[in-house]
Amino acid sequence: MSAPPSKPSRLARIPWWAAILVALSVGLAALGLASPRYSAIFTAVGQGLLVTVRVSVMAYLASLVLGTLIALALVSPRRWLSEPVKAYVEVMRGVPMLVLLYYIAFAVGPAVIAGYGAAFAPAIAAGFLPEISVRDFGFEWRAVTALTFGYSAFIAEVVRGGIEAVAKGQTEAAQALGLSRWQTLRLVVLPQAFKTMLPPLGNDLVSMLKDSSLVSVLGVGDITQIGKTYSAATFLFFETYTVVAFFYLVMTIGLSVLVRRLEARLRRHERA
Repeated sequence: MSAPPSKPSRLARIPWWAAILVALSVGLAALGLASPRYSAIFTAVGQGLLVTVRVSVMAYLASLVLGTLIALALVSPRRWLSEPVKAYVEVMRGVPMLVLLYYIAFAVGPAVIAGYGAAFAPAIAAGFLPEISVRDFGFEWRAVTALTFGYSAFIAEVVRGGIEAVAKGQTEAAQALGLSRWQTLRLVVLPQAFKTMLPPLGNDLVSMLKDSSLVSVLGVGDITQIGKTYSAATFLFFETYTVVAFFYLVMTIGLSVLVRRLEARLRRHERA
C-alpha cells in the first residue's frame, strides 16, 4: 500500500516571484525614507493616492452593478431586451478607453447638461429644479462615468459567462421546488456562478486600477498626474516615474494576492 503524498512544506508554498517583488519594494521604500530626493517624491506623488483609489473604487462598484444588470438582460429570453444590450456591449468593448474618456468628458457630459437645461427650463426658472452648469460636473466624475460605462461591458460578459456555466439541471431542480425565476437566480445560480466569475472579476479590478491613470489626461490629480507635474518641474523623470510605478505595483499586486486568497478559501470551503 503506497503512502499518501506528503504535504508540501510552508517554504515550498512560498511564491518566490512575490517574495522578490516584496524585497524590491521594501528596498525602494527604505530608499525613500533614507534619501531626501526620493522622500520628497514619495510625499508629492502620495498626495494623488486617495484620488486614484477613490476613482477606481467608485467606478468599479458602479460598473459591477451596471454590468450585472446588463448580464441579466443578455441572458433574458426576451429579444427586445437582450438585443439592445448586446449592441451596447459590443460598442463599449470596441471603443478604446482613452477615446471613451474624452468622448464622455467633452461631448456627452456637456450635451446631457445642456439637454437637462433645455428640457426642464420652466421648472428651473420657477425654482423647482436646480440649475446645473458644465462646471458642476467635475472632471473626476466624468472620469468615473467613462470608466463605469467602459468596464460595465466587460463585467457583463464575465457575469453572463458565469451564469451560463451553471448546469441547467440546477435551474430545473430549483424551479421544480417551486422557486421563482428571480429566487432561482439569486439563491441557486449566482452563488455557484460567483466561483467562476471571481478570477476574471479580480482581473477587471486590477485593470480598472491601472486604467484609472488615464484620468490624468483630464487634469485630475491622481498619482500619474501629480507625477507628471512633479517630474516636469524637477526634471527627475527616472526617480519620479519609478515611484509612480511602485505605487501602482503595490496596489495591483496586493489586489491580486487578495483575490487568489479568496479563491483558495472558496475552494477549501467547497471541498469541506
